[in-house]
Amino acid sequence: MNFGNGPRGSDVLVMGAGVIGAATAYFAAQQGLSVTVLDKGLPASGTSSACEGNILVSDKELGPELELTRYSLGVWHNDLAEHKKLWEFESKGGIIVASRESSLASLNRVMAVQKGFGVDVEELDQAALREAEPHISPEALGGASYREDCQVQPMLVAAHLVRLATEAGARFIADTPVTGFMRDGGRVTGVRTPRGDFPAGAVVNCTGTWAGELAAMAGVEVPVLPRRGFVMVTEPLPPMVHHKVYAAEYIDNVGSSDAGLQASPVVEGTPSGTILIGSTRERVGFDRTVSTAALGLLARNATALFPFLERVKAIRHYHGFRPYCPDHLPVIGHDDRAPGLWHAAGHEGAGIGLSAGTGKLLAQALAGLTPDLDLTPFAPARFGEARPQTASREEATA
Repeated sequence: MNFGNGPRGSDVLVMGAGVIGAATAYFAAQQGLSVTVLDKGLPASGTSSACEGNILVSDKELGPELELTRYSLGVWHNDLAEHKKLWEFESKGGIIVASRESSLASLNRVMAVQKGFGVDVEELDQAALREAEPHISPEALGGASYREDCQVQPMLVAAHLVRLATEAGARFIADTPVTGFMRDGGRVTGVRTPRGDFPAGAVVNCTGTWAGELAAMAGVEVPVLPRRGFVMVTEPLPPMVHHKVYAAEYIDNVGSSDAGLQASPVVEGTPSGTILIGSTRERVGFDRTVSTAALGLLARNATALFPFLERVKAIRHYHGFRPYCPDHLPVIGHDDRAPGLWHAAGHEGAGIGLSAGTGKLLAQALAGLTPDLDLTPFAPARFGEARPQTASREEATA
């Protein structure tokens, strides 16, 4: 990679220390690049601290996202295998449940197509479903088992990948918001912050739901929007839910662009004994108001899937904002509209699972190598021509 002329600083400057930024920094350091990571707060202080830690194959449509998912799964199992215990990696598998004949027929059609593309999926009749999940609703007619689905603790992923990156030579600087970009002609050559300027050969926008705002400061459009989601946490229990279990409607909600409140049951246990209950989706900007309507839907949907939950206490809930992209594909790669600027954002609810593959592929490209997977479908320039850059603002976030 030709990083340009002049005082260079780091080879790579990563804006944002969520799981995407942390993975990018880790793999870039593994490539021998000098790396600086900036965050307006601490690692995982944004979306990565407000999600369930899904690594799912089951909810992906055929196409580029499924290819990236399967590649990323390989990175989790191979490149990062020695670190699995650090972030509570569980190969628990996922089960999609159908409670209506029409849903079951649709699920069977989806499974047939997925099998043709090598997805590891097995049909479950009522007996097999109850053997896998003894406490499932008696209304459940059948389901699909996805053995490749996994889970991690996302805050631990981000924190440990930042630590591992620094052990490989990277620098991490907390509490440092980006307020503008350094330029040499049309080329991005670094960032400006209240702590001073940080020159770099390549600047990588890994700022999650704020990626669109940072991109606009550089004069390019990356239409990443926040999509609010709630998760409930129960009191610790003996093992009662053995997989990630969700209703067939979840897949439709993931692929929907509807701005209104959507909710479909997603229920899973954790190593600590608590049960996580999701999921909701709605586009309300950055409104952090606690929605009793959303929490009520979560509770009703979860108890419909697992009736025993009616007798279980919810001890807390949390919510955050998923970085939603209108075409449901993340933005990954060099931005030809602003040379020197790269992006890795817009993964929405799949960001945890896709972080490992995204970070490795981007690091390969940053090192001047041909990425293992073609990044063209995720190219930032698909959103149009560059526009006049916005002024630097102290409130801009990284």
